[in-house]
Order: sequence, then structure tokens, then C-alpha cells
Amino acid sequence: MHILKRRGWEIPESAATPEHVYLSRRTLLGAGMIGAAAGLVGPAQAQAQGDPSAALYPAPRNPRYVLDRPVTPEASASTVNNYYEFGGNYDVGRAAAKLKTRPWVITIDGLVETPRQVGIDDLLKAVTLEERLYRHRCVEAWSMAVPWTGFPMKALVDYAKPLGSAKYLRFETFLDRSVAPGQSGRFYPWPYVEGVTMAEATNDLAFMVTGIYGKPAQNQFGAPLRVALPWKYGFKSIKAIVKVSFLETRPKGFWEVVQGSEYGFWANVNPQVSHPRWSQATEKDIATGERRPTLLYNGYGEYVAGLYAGMEKERLFL
Repeated sequence: MHILKRRGWEIPESAATPEHVYLSRRTLLGAGMIGAAAGLVGPAQAQAQGDPSAALYPAPRNPRYVLDRPVTPEASASTVNNYYEFGGNYDVGRAAAKLKTRPWVITIDGLVETPRQVGIDDLLKAVTLEERLYRHRCVEAWSMAVPWTGFPMKALVDYAKPLGSAKYLRFETFLDRSVAPGQSGRFYPWPYVEGVTMAEATNDLAFMVTGIYGKPAQNQFGAPLRVALPWKYGFKSIKAIVKVSFLETRPKGFWEVVQGSEYGFWANVNPQVSHPRWSQATEKDIATGERRPTLLYNGYGEYVAGLYAGMEKERLFL
């Protein structure tokens, strides 16, 4: 007899929020209040608005990835987004909507067999989309749980055909001051850059996001292509990617350049390691306001802890 042993963070699939609930046009507004969700766009409507990928949604859900909490209502998740290119507050949806995501070309270069450029829709034809339920933990100690749609980062690595000397992936976001007023500031080193190791990139959890809530992602979520690394703080999950470079040397991320004492390369979630200016022991659910204990590696240690064996001298959690 086959005995299924669940990981510590897993719950039965039957306990996850049903798909028809989170895709419904009625979502929770505020802390526990029920109301009509505004601005939800279904696949057919999105396609009518010019998104050629709309017919790919909703994608089949991968049952391997489940949650220990309800899916965050879209009305909450879409109005709590750190995206400094479009402003310093959380509700940047209207400002981010000005970014044109078609045409969208991604450059793949560095230590690869053949450097190339690929349009986002051609890339989508080369991969298989799936939905994953992931927790998301911001370094600012708030959290949400969302249904990302996308494809494994490993599929991007395979598509790029890196050389054996490649040890890191460096991601770079768009630079367009005409639509992103935040990029006009002199203080920040635009464009936004982040990086991961090849071992992290090919881990099962590393995910390239193209959609959310069963449809193409809205711009504030990082459309048309972003990263999701659920065991790391959210600033590692770079949005609106236009360039992927395979490197032999470790890249320095945007916030690591701005304030390296507070934001390091690894940025793995750990409740025992405080940010220099606040505790990471608990997190606030953006929909309910509930505070819950933070989990080591955001609860995904069984997937990723082995990546960091023997690295005790590294600043793994800042």
C-alpha cells in the first residue's frame, strides 16, 4: 500500500480555497467584509483588450503546491504591491497600467550557447503554463497567498541553454522614464536588477510568473514576466523582466546596492533574524489584518534548505 507523507506545511487539497471562489467576481473587501470586486477582467475580456495570451488561462493547477491558509482575495492582492518604478505607495495599479506590455522582448545573453531575443508570446509557446498556490512574504513583514500562473524557472534555463561555466542568473527589468516616474529619481540605481544561483533557478519552487487569479497578470503584479521565489523575501521576485543574463560572478541586486546592510543577496525568510529596523518574527495578512508566526524559509524548507548546506558563514537571511 502506498502511504502519502505530507510535508509539514501542506494541507489536503480539499482544504484549499476552491477555484470558483477566488475566480469569483465577488471577493472580500477590507478585513473580513464581503463586497463586489471591481475591475476583474476575464480571459475573453483581456483578449479583447489586446492580450494575445489570454486564451491560455486559466491554466491547470499543479496539485503539488497547496496552502496552509486561504487564498488572498484579488481585491486585496492587487492593491498591495511594492513597485517603486510607479510610486512609493502600495496601490500603484493605475500608474502601472500605463506600461505597454506588448510588444515585449526579452534578451537572453551571457554564458549561453546562443544569445537571443524572444518575444513574450513566442516564449509562452515554448513552455507549458500551470497554476501554483504560493505564499508570498514581503521583507516589510506583510504576507499574502496567491494563485500564480507561469512555468518553472528551470524551463527558462533549459530554453536558454547555458554553458557549464554559468553559475548565476541576473534578471533586469524595463527602463522607461516616460511611463515610470519613479525611474526619474537620481537616488535609485535603475533599472531594477536581481539574481539567483543556478541551483536556486533549477529548484522546483523557482517560478516564472505570467498570470494570476486565472488570467494574465495585471501590470502591478509585474506583467508580462516576473519571478516568484516563495522561500525568499518579496524584493527578490523581480517584475517586468526584459533581460536574463547567465554569469560566472554573483550579480548585485537593486536593494543590495541601495542598502547592502539591510538587503543581501540571499534574502531567505527567517523569523529569528530581524531586519535592522523591525522584527521578522511575525507577519500581517494583508486581507484580514491577522498576525501569524513567520515560518523559516516561509514554510518551504523541505524544498530548499539543502541548497544552503555548509553556507553558515553567508548572510543567508538578510
